[in-house]
Amino acid sequence: MKRPTIAEIAARAGVSISAVSYALNGRPGVSDATRRHILAIADQIGWRPSVAARSLSGSRAHSVGLVIAWPADTLGAEPFFMRFIAGLEGELSRRSIGLLLQFVDDHRAAIDAMRRCWAERRVDGMVLTDLWRTDSRLPVVEELGIPAVLVGGPRADSRLPSVWTDDTAAVTSAVDYLVALGHRRIARVAGLPALEHTQVRIGAFRAAARTHGLPEPQVIETDFTREAGVRATRTLLSRRDRPTAIMYDNDVMAAAALNVAQEMNVAVPDELSVVAGDDSQLCFLVRPALTALARDIQAYGVHTARVMMDVIDGRSPQSQPDTPTRLVVRASTAAPAT
Repeated sequence: MKRPTIAEIAARAGVSISAVSYALNGRPGVSDATRRHILAIADQIGWRPSVAARSLSGSRAHSVGLVIAWPADTLGAEPFFMRFIAGLEGELSRRSIGLLLQFVDDHRAAIDAMRRCWAERRVDGMVLTDLWRTDSRLPVVEELGIPAVLVGGPRADSRLPSVWTDDTAAVTSAVDYLVALGHRRIARVAGLPALEHTQVRIGAFRAAARTHGLPEPQVIETDFTREAGVRATRTLLSRRDRPTAIMYDNDVMAAAALNVAQEMNVAVPDELSVVAGDDSQLCFLVRPALTALARDIQAYGVHTARVMMDVIDGRSPQSQPDTPTRLVVRASTAAPAT
């Protein structure tokens, strides 16, 4: 079927092509009655604007960019992203906005990708995830004037709005629960040390341990992969004063820990309690099912998309907390054996 054109609309309405252009783009130059007549004909014949043509003319690209700066071999181990992207893309799609998704190895490549997308008018804004404590992407985005939303806590070094979860409260609640069960030796297997949220969670973990008068807890930083989780768990369980509970920054490492515990004849949960980080499907597919810090990651993506559209539309939204994380207790945690 031939795509309807503005020339066809003009012929049916008995007006010039210029008049059709004015009406369809909401510009002055035609009467209200003529505008309504043209819009009715456009709707009747199924005319839709060409996104490419509107981009070239300086109008919106009708697309939002997401450049994820993670090594590909590490990214595949992290279930957070697919759920977040599903929520983000679903909300954008509902508004007839596309998601331009790109994976790169580091922030230098991410900056290059964002510069290209913006210069070529391929996006109306950018979503930035996995913020570093010192993040080289932020000054570039602000310098170029790219509408953007940060996925992470509000920052002193940026005026960009953010959508964030309270990692401090989440980690504290998990430590409180383990201490209530009777655990005194609690360790943490954390994520990438450069990430802002990794350091926030480590800080919250250590502060909660001090609040309960626990000995200085051991923290091992990793790259989120199964292999790193295995190595960290073996290290912790090989100690003479091995922990009776370990918290993991994601579900993949926590699931891997169950295999290591079995290999080392450490019973879960009788001799070791395990807490996972994101509560993906993996948490209830393994045995014992994993206690986890649960949040609606897909809704997190939806929330981010809505704030992104507010920014693009010039509404200047404030940074907004997302739905609080909650602790979901399953069979991987119990009181330590006496």
